[in-house]
Amino acid sequence: MSVLSRWSTLTPSSPRRLVARLDYLLRKRLWAQILAAMVLGVSLGLALAPTGGALVSAATAEMAAAWLALPGRLFLALIQMVVVPLVVSSIVLGIATSGDMAFLKRIGFRIAPYFVSTTCVAVIIGAAIALWIVPGQYVGEGIATTIADAGVGADVPSLVDVDQTEMSLPEQIIEIIPTNPTHAVLSRSMFQIVLFAIFVAIALVSISPRRAKPLIDLFVALQDVSMKIVSWAMAIAPLAVFGLLAQISIQVGFDAIVGVGAYVGTVMLGLASLLLFYLIVVGLVAGRNPISFLRKIWGVQLLAFSTSSSAAVMPLSMKTAEEELGVSKPISQFIVPLGATVNMDGTALYQVVAAVFLTQVYGIELTLAQLALLSVTTVGASIGSPSTPGVGIVILATVVQGIGVPPEGIALILGVDRILDMTRTAVNVTGDLTACTVMDRWLEAEVRREAPSVE
Repeated sequence: MSVLSRWSTLTPSSPRRLVARLDYLLRKRLWAQILAAMVLGVSLGLALAPTGGALVSAATAEMAAAWLALPGRLFLALIQMVVVPLVVSSIVLGIATSGDMAFLKRIGFRIAPYFVSTTCVAVIIGAAIALWIVPGQYVGEGIATTIADAGVGADVPSLVDVDQTEMSLPEQIIEIIPTNPTHAVLSRSMFQIVLFAIFVAIALVSISPRRAKPLIDLFVALQDVSMKIVSWAMAIAPLAVFGLLAQISIQVGFDAIVGVGAYVGTVMLGLASLLLFYLIVVGLVAGRNPISFLRKIWGVQLLAFSTSSSAAVMPLSMKTAEEELGVSKPISQFIVPLGATVNMDGTALYQVVAAVFLTQVYGIELTLAQLALLSVTTVGASIGSPSTPGVGIVILATVVQGIGVPPEGIALILGVDRILDMTRTAVNVTGDLTACTVMDRWLEAEVRREAPSVE
């Protein structure tokens, strides 16, 4: 059976309604509403902060922070509620409707080393810039203590389910396989969840289309329901950002935010360098005009920046890849959902910069071997992380545990994490679309033929 005929047999319903909703949000300048909400949230938070000549008492400010953060917590909860079914259904549909086993082998053997390579480049860029600028030297001696005393982010490490038991390498390899998919979902082990989805999808490709169709239809319905809930969540995105930033600003105050300004600038410079790397890849490897590429994806970047979730913008990312960049549908349906989970280059860069920054603040000297181990750990931690807002700070808590940074150190960067989360999400989405153009160039002949090539 040809690739095109199999595609026509198993193709899921196009999520046009959600894409139309995303386009509507862009037309309504959601990104501008988000930026305005950021400014208003920080301004209100600083006005109410106990450390800055507050207008209200500390108890009142604490109560106000809790209520202001309510829409933001609701937004995060809605996204987290559907991220597992959305990612699983998207990966299964992307693989199961992509063609035959020969196509899967071709794209699989290319995309896996590509994702690992770009993540390694991101980590190298982040480490180099952090060691060059040394942002930790700009933090005042009392700032870390002040934030720690405020208790901000003290519960972050507890959000991470870390197995401290020492395991041998063979045991760690076996642990990757999701022997209990239910446990993987409950523990949010995204790498295991992705593997489970890939196994199911490959099995669906291996059986006849008639037998696969009922399960395919089930995943189509699951994807549509998940994306509808995502659209509801994005309707409150500006209010969510306003409330979360107001809460953080109340808790940390103006001095703390200014004190980590060099850290923010370092991360931003690293992300800009990574974006430049993507444009070089687009020009040299994919053979496209980098400026034209940026113009075509700006809508997705703005929405990713606004929502801080690459999972939330997956439908628009796939549409942009297919209609604006001319990427074939099987490739976009395969790479975008997979990349939203395992291709977290912006998050990896942020994590290594943050880890190096915290070691500089607390006077921890990193040897070359420790820095290399930190980089490898960061690459591994970024792969398979949930594509939901704020997850980077949670993963970072696990990364810094082994290098001597105290748990309260996370609080030092939590106050500015929202803006960095939004920025690195836009870079993550750019990386996924870059991968689509590269894979489309490499697999153009195989995908667009009427029948799969014979080895």
